[in-house]
Amino acid sequence: MTSVSAAIRAALLTADPTAKAFAARQVARDWAAGKLAFVFDCAMPDEPARPAAPELLPPNRMPKRGKGGSQRGRIALWHALAHIEFVAIDLALDMAGRFGAQMGPQFVTDFLAVAADEAMHFALLARRLRTLGSHYGALPAHSGLWDAARETSHDVAARLAVVPMVLEARGLDVTPMTLERVRASGDETGARILERILDDEIRHVRFGSTHFTAVCAARGESAESLWKSLVTRHFRGAVKPPFNDSARGEAGLPREFYTGVAH
Repeated sequence: MTSVSAAIRAALLTADPTAKAFAARQVARDWAAGKLAFVFDCAMPDEPARPAAPELLPPNRMPKRGKGGSQRGRIALWHALAHIEFVAIDLALDMAGRFGAQMGPQFVTDFLAVAADEAMHFALLARRLRTLGSHYGALPAHSGLWDAARETSHDVAARLAVVPMVLEARGLDVTPMTLERVRASGDETGARILERILDDEIRHVRFGSTHFTAVCAARGESAESLWKSLVTRHFRGAVKPPFNDSARGEAGLPREFYTGVAH
């Protein structure tokens, strides 16, 4: 029987976007069907494989998206969202493969389910781009999304604090506003895609907060104080409002956590 770590590593080292999305969903299906052994005999790569396009640029060199109502602006929006979801596939796979041995089978189940969701989101967004006459890779993309994984590769608590509980939680804040703009422009198909992504993101953040709380309990530490110290130490950006308090609460992320570090 193939080890789950070998299957995850193979998916991480798949460069083609469509093939990576398929591989992530296949790993999740095989794990759920009991076809992969709970064995960690392969190290995760420091960097996942990436396609030749899109060109990755630092945030300060990213071109402006253009007006939201223009065709160019719409393509830029969907391309940026597709890139976020593409990198999110690797973040979820790496979470399961890097920390699964110490965290246990349920942790692997949860984050392989996240990887499968992100793969489906990417496929939906890539299809949306094609209907607009473009494709993933046609525009430059943000180079910094893997930084959080690199910064937290040594500690599962730090990874959980930063990736699901900051980066994905940010999606809970900004996606509803994007959804409203997309729906107001008459793009009901795009709005439904964003509704699906938002629903799934609540569950993803809940996985992160649940496992983070368990790690803190095992270490005998306060979840709130450890989260704040880890985010301050390992997250390079700002935790800034506005916050979607209701979605964050549903995801198990109390207001007391993030108001103390918001600026």
